[in-house]
Amino acid sequence: MPRQITLADGRSVEVECLSCALTSGLIAPTGGVIYESSNFHVHQDVAYPIRGLVILASKRHFYCMDELTDEEQFEYISLIHKIRSEQRNRLGIEKVYYFYNEDTTHHFHLWMVPRYEWMYQFGNSVESLRPVLLHARNNMNDEENMESVIEGIRILREGIRDFESSSR
Repeated sequence: MPRQITLADGRSVEVECLSCALTSGLIAPTGGVIYESSNFHVHQDVAYPIRGLVILASKRHFYCMDELTDEEQFEYISLIHKIRSEQRNRLGIEKVYYFYNEDTTHHFHLWMVPRYEWMYQFGNSVESLRPVLLHARNNMNDEENMESVIEGIRILREGIRDFESSSR
């Protein structure tokens, strides 16, 4: 059943599954696609304006890790490695929290949330993740930070493209 969703940039869309709309190209993510293959779509949800935050989503609609095909399993791990390498090498991100859950209305996706010094005021465990995301959404949507987030998206996109080119 379709539902009305307001995106971070103010656009309002009616979709059954936001992830399907993003991975199929029906909705373009703010800042653009970081990477795309036949199986996966990499982007940032700028509603949480944290530089280097990445969402790795399957294109195929399913919910659980054990539903990955053999081909998807290999590509999934390879993409996590590429993205993480570029987060470290290009954006200087030293620590990342990985978050994936199966009790969601969206389909299979992994959040890769960088850990910056300012985040430790919310704690130093996975329990701090929700307050960190809410703080970013509610307090970091200024123009200067959003420019930095969009620049981070561009840097990661270029880094993954360069990584792909050098590994051929």
